[in-house]
Amino acid sequence: MAEQLEPMPTDWRRALAIVAHPDDLEYGCASAVARWTAEGREVAYLIVTRGEAGIDTLEPAKAGPLREQEQRASASVVGVSEVEFLDHADGVIEYGTALRRDLAAAIRRHRPELLITLNFADTWGGVHWNTPDHRAVGRAAVDAAGDAGNRWIFPEAGGEPWDGVRWVAVAGDQHPTHAVDVTDTLEDGVRSLLEHRSYIEALTDEDPETYCRNFLETIAQGSAESFGGRPAVTFRLYPR
Repeated sequence: MAEQLEPMPTDWRRALAIVAHPDDLEYGCASAVARWTAEGREVAYLIVTRGEAGIDTLEPAKAGPLREQEQRASASVVGVSEVEFLDHADGVIEYGTALRRDLAAAIRRHRPELLITLNFADTWGGVHWNTPDHRAVGRAAVDAAGDAGNRWIFPEAGGEPWDGVRWVAVAGDQHPTHAVDVTDTLEDGVRSLLEHRSYIEALTDEDPETYCRNFLETIAQGSAESFGGRPAVTFRLYPR
């Protein structure tokens, strides 16, 4: 019997998701976002790049605006209207004080109780190497949750200190602790990922809808054994 996961906390109103690229949230996490917004919670997205280096067949000057447009449409599917982009360069994000400052400033602006980011471990499951962008942004997001609450760290970033982040939830972590039942919102997640059609069509020759459905259903059903048989999106939760 797989170790059972705990349900995610529900006593919160505002969340901020911080990831490196357009599509990062749609590869699994968006189905959980759809459930949260349907319950009346506020979720905002902060994307550190515009994904301009993500399509081999399309030059960055054209890919960036296209991927931004697709991300906004994708977020809308799951009830997210506030999508903010930073202008760090896709593929070469550097972990450091500049990135932490930008993320701390965003946390002060959005004032979330729940902060969401993506797996920042070296690998996915021990065999697939994670990207430098994912590692840098995820780690910086965790650190920025603390930076945002200290008025003497990055005072030049402006905004009132915000020490109200109660949890950091890491999607795609290989050692999850919590999960969200997405029985009723998995289809929303599929439609959300499908909005990244230009990216997906460059990534695979498979029919885009078939690709999206198979990918997300496999992940959600694979987590069901650890969550009472219910399809789920999993997180590693770090209380603060």
